[in-house]
Amino acid sequence: MAESTVKYDLNWQTEYQEMVMSPEEAVAEIHPGKRVFIGTGCAQPVQLVKALTARANKLPDTEIVHLLTHGEAPYADKALAASFRINSFFIAENVRDIIQEGLGDYTPLFLSDIPRLFSTGQLPLDVALIQVTPPDERGMCSLGVSVDVVKSAAENAVLVIAQVNPRMPRTMGDSCLHVHDLDILVPVDEPILEFQAPEPDEVTRQIGENIAALIDDGSTVEFGIGRIPQAVAEFLKHKRDLGIHTEMFSDTMVDLVESGAVTGRRKAVDRGRVTASFCMGTRRLYDYIDGNETFTFFPTEYVNDPFVISKHPKMVAINVALEVDLTGQVCSDSLGTRFYSGIGGQVDFNRGASRSQNGRAIIALPSTTHDGKSRISAQLSPGAGVVTTRGDVHYVVTEYGVAYLHGKSVQERAVALIAISHPDHREHLLREAIAAKYVRPEMQEVGGKVSVGPPELKTSLLLSDGTQINFRPVHPTDMPGMKDLLYTLSQETIYYRFMAPMKQFPQEKIQNFVYIDHRSEVAIVGTLPEAHGEQIIAVGRYFLNPKTNRAEVAFVVRDVWQNRGIGTFLLKYLSGIAKRHGISGFTAEVLRENKAMQAVFNRASCEVSSKLRENVYSYTLNFA
Repeated sequence: MAESTVKYDLNWQTEYQEMVMSPEEAVAEIHPGKRVFIGTGCAQPVQLVKALTARANKLPDTEIVHLLTHGEAPYADKALAASFRINSFFIAENVRDIIQEGLGDYTPLFLSDIPRLFSTGQLPLDVALIQVTPPDERGMCSLGVSVDVVKSAAENAVLVIAQVNPRMPRTMGDSCLHVHDLDILVPVDEPILEFQAPEPDEVTRQIGENIAALIDDGSTVEFGIGRIPQAVAEFLKHKRDLGIHTEMFSDTMVDLVESGAVTGRRKAVDRGRVTASFCMGTRRLYDYIDGNETFTFFPTEYVNDPFVISKHPKMVAINVALEVDLTGQVCSDSLGTRFYSGIGGQVDFNRGASRSQNGRAIIALPSTTHDGKSRISAQLSPGAGVVTTRGDVHYVVTEYGVAYLHGKSVQERAVALIAISHPDHREHLLREAIAAKYVRPEMQEVGGKVSVGPPELKTSLLLSDGTQINFRPVHPTDMPGMKDLLYTLSQETIYYRFMAPMKQFPQEKIQNFVYIDHRSEVAIVGTLPEAHGEQIIAVGRYFLNPKTNRAEVAFVVRDVWQNRGIGTFLLKYLSGIAKRHGISGFTAEVLRENKAMQAVFNRASCEVSSKLRENVYSYTLNFA
């Protein structure tokens, strides 16, 4: 790793002695009725905060402003409400109770807009309490692990009090302030606050794996706040040439960088660098980034600028939600009327990624709450606020799969979201969607069949000309693709498949192709990638007759892809699935003139018999 050779000025306390004070002396300069900013995350200046709180009885009507702080927040005690009024841009656990009780405030704002509040004087700051490294020989102090909105706060506050700590990592980028831009220096030598991310559970890991499948080699990734975005890193270690442009990161970034997956070679800006505005982690992380030129920290107004974000090709933004309704509205900052977290950088990065060339904006959430309630609902909870609008949402991911909503109708959105909701809630959500007129009434017939097939059934076939066809279980959102396939088939192919001429395909028939239970029915589609999704070129399916323990099997392949071995592949693949489910064999009906399909069955690697009755061959395939 590249390391900076800049060293601290060991004599700084002597050189700047007129600026040096104890924590108690420093906060004595703060007067009642002022607005005080406190530094972000693990860079919270703990000793200054303790001294400020100890002086509470002398500081009535003081407003405490911060983005997000880690560790204790003693000023958020109800007993001190007459002295300190909390105003948070993002609600952390340490201030959540007092804000939900109405004794503190939450200011909802895009993270990229916060610095402008300070610089324009719309939210003037009287005091900024921050933490920095000791000055170097040029008098420059690094903001270390938290640059974000801290730099703007320090540049615009009337009085800047800096806790100067030699244990603060010196970070590279636009992370420094000159010592003469500070007013009071408070020497403190103590460990920086540490943040230990909770171990992901199985649900979180599955969501992380689903998200990782959307991230291609060469992508630039943003990891939002929360355990889900951090869980994604585990599944990215086999990727190549990833870039990082993110609001924040934690210890998982060290493992990802050391795995070789992150090079930053394909980033459009800050090439070869990990770009962030703050980090929260353990001493291991702090030691790793200390003087490490691979990591560059910049203010929020740069990192969260949607224009800067959109410059990266294949920009992937990963953010979390508390709730999503069936039209795609995303709530991320409140539980009903109770404010819980904040807007943060979700909208900044969502919009930046959606405007990136081949970018992907992802919203992730578990399908249910801890008490089993569905996080996907027909309508958002009363009082819940929309953070990401239905017009801005692209991908929604749960442990049950991925729903792509951008450019989709309300019906398509509702079906896609029901399909990735928890199985226990799907039928109820479908009934609610019908009642709300989001989907057609006849959809009631599909009942519990709104589901996603097992992901382990995904496979691929490489044709002799190098074309790769991907195969996966049919998905409820395949309705448009299935309709396109059926209406592009020649009349001959239609006649061979359905044994009757058909000029049109009723909605009910197309539904029957798509909505299956993935138990007694299995349907596999062969797809090719398109600019905005997939083209279905083949379908193979079977339907189990429980009385005989045999399944009727059938195939259809788009005309231009026939005679390429796709039908043979589908038969072999479906046979393997059926055998794993204990099915004894297949049956099939094939017209006498359909020589190609007869050849597929006659070559099957199992016991095959057939009988001709009235121009139709009845095939029986017995599995050993």
